[in-house]
Amino acid sequence: MAYQSVSEMPEGLLSSYQKCVAIAHNLWWSWHPEVVEIFQLLNPQRWRELVHNPIALLREFTPEQFERRVLELALQTRINVAYRRQCSYVAERPMWARQHAGVLESRPVAYFSLEFGLHESVPIYSGGLGILAGDHVKSASGMGVPLVAIGLFYDKGYFKQLIDAQGNQVENYVNTEVENLPFEPALDAKGAPITVKVETKTGPIFAKVRCIRVGRVQLYLLDTDLDENSQDDRELTSTLYGGDARTRIRQELVCGVGGVRALRAMGITPGVYHLNEGHNSFATLEATRQKMEHCGLSFEEALRDTAQQTVFTTHTPVEAGHDYFPQELVEEHLEPLYTELGLDIDSFMALGRKDPEDKNEKFCMTILGMKASRYANAVSSLHGVVTRRMWHSLWPEKSEEEVPIGHITNGVHVPTWMATQLKTLFERTIPGWTEESIDPEVWSKVYDVDSGELWETHFALKTLLFDFARRRVARQLTRVGAPQDQIAAAARILNPNALTIGFARRFAEYKRAFLVAQDEERLDMIVNNPERPVQFIFAGKAHPADNIGKAVINRIVKIQRNPKFSNSVIFLEDYDINVARHLVQGVDVWMNNPRRPLEASGTSGQKAALNGALNFSILDGWWAEAYDGSNGFAIGDGASHVDVHVTDKRDNESLLEVLENKVVPMYYDRNEHGLPLRWIRYMKNSIATLAWRFSAHRMVADYVNYGYLPAAGGLSVKMPR
Repeated sequence: MAYQSVSEMPEGLLSSYQKCVAIAHNLWWSWHPEVVEIFQLLNPQRWRELVHNPIALLREFTPEQFERRVLELALQTRINVAYRRQCSYVAERPMWARQHAGVLESRPVAYFSLEFGLHESVPIYSGGLGILAGDHVKSASGMGVPLVAIGLFYDKGYFKQLIDAQGNQVENYVNTEVENLPFEPALDAKGAPITVKVETKTGPIFAKVRCIRVGRVQLYLLDTDLDENSQDDRELTSTLYGGDARTRIRQELVCGVGGVRALRAMGITPGVYHLNEGHNSFATLEATRQKMEHCGLSFEEALRDTAQQTVFTTHTPVEAGHDYFPQELVEEHLEPLYTELGLDIDSFMALGRKDPEDKNEKFCMTILGMKASRYANAVSSLHGVVTRRMWHSLWPEKSEEEVPIGHITNGVHVPTWMATQLKTLFERTIPGWTEESIDPEVWSKVYDVDSGELWETHFALKTLLFDFARRRVARQLTRVGAPQDQIAAAARILNPNALTIGFARRFAEYKRAFLVAQDEERLDMIVNNPERPVQFIFAGKAHPADNIGKAVINRIVKIQRNPKFSNSVIFLEDYDINVARHLVQGVDVWMNNPRRPLEASGTSGQKAALNGALNFSILDGWWAEAYDGSNGFAIGDGASHVDVHVTDKRDNESLLEVLENKVVPMYYDRNEHGLPLRWIRYMKNSIATLAWRFSAHRMVADYVNYGYLPAAGGLSVKMPR
């Protein structure tokens, strides 16, 4: 009998090599540490060097060499179990979905995002927005929510960050080896690879469609690297957030319009369109065009029906986070589409303007998303207040409180971000515990865990972080040609017994990485206190065009290179998922100090909380609704001055006061066994009150109940405000 693919073959006919290849082609493996360990054991050194990429690792073996290695390590049974578990997982329809999301079964959610942060081996993300999208997809998979995802494939991804000898960020773009990614071609009903065409005034853009399996979810990525395109268009999807406004509008046209056309070519009829930020708003116009074509509706009727099916999520109150395009770019790229919609340029531009009559106003993708959806949400409670104020002018007849924008607070995918050692501890000591639960009663059992064992587990994770950080710093010093004694000294940086604070995120000015270091003399007194030392680990990238953010990085790096701080202030270059994983799992405290209310949600602190790190944060974003006085620490009182300099001064004073008088004393208050019992109680409070509430499973459940089901014509429940 001839089999078309490995997936059709009976398990008994498959070799261990074929089973591992099959496992590697579904990112399910990435959030199952027992499966990750199989690949790691094959060659630990190469596993690190290949950025934890199982496909790249497998390609270094012939099938015969692989089978011999498996025999040496006695991995056959583990591989068989992993393969069966993955097959069973993909085939199973979870009870939650059967009970709550049945209306979506034949008409799934189409989730559009310009980036997806799934794993460090798939570099098509830049930061928080992409990581959120990746966690959303993973939790939709875990819960069985019928969902397909649509984005772009960037063969150069976001930049690799290097810090030069002067402490400056240098951006390095590297071509991704496509053969090392778990791609399959997206096929039409006849089994042929799909290519979509998107018309512009100056000619069409073509895109092929690649597929990545993420558990039960399929992610479709459009790629313009085709012979049919001009050289410029072949490189259109090469770089994430690169290029000028013309590049951006073309990328968003391909993702939105091309994405909807790709779904149609595959025979997928969405019941819901979920737009993760305004970048994807053109999808609503193509969906509207198809309704006009298929149903004979007018533009107004078709747009009304599309809006009823659309959930729109806005992620930022920062103006620079919203795309605006001048009329000439809109005409060049959208004229074929708006002509088919029966619109002229003025009526089309009005769809993206606050004031439809203002001919000088640019076209805003966020405004289009708001106008073309009936279910709009911010990503935290406070962000909902800010967003309703920000876009109130779109509904001038309503009061600010009545603006139809709710909120669904972001969450994180617990199986991805919780340390394996903690999972093992909980599984062993808490009957019935599961990291995927959104039941607060399950998480409250953390209070039954032995305090000494929890502290010991945390200390082990801290040691792993330090080992990782030392290797990274030594590599950084070697690359810039530092003296050998400095490179050797990297092995001695960071004191495992010192209070360790992590700060890692995008280096934008409003996130204020510099806040704790404004007074270097006071910082010196804090970090070099011989009895109660404190140390900081920083990481993060600045956008290539953000010179202010780059200057902040330079300032932190120069502090690190000052002999007074060389062992206690560390900057780790090239922040990515791997760096983030080590940091959130190993630090004692997670610090976040943006200018309120500019942090829409923030999820890095949620990841840290999962692992017992205590948040030390401005009352902004998710922390404004999470902090209860006994699960972490607050900076400031939630007030902001109209003068940002006054705000920065007040927040700096509060940060240092809380650090010196609350955080440090509590950490170093030990009993006769060396345990900081009050600190450990805060750790347990943090996990018990935050882990279930700020999980991506809870977030996706909220999207199903408040967005997807009403949009698909199911039960209508009003979104929280």
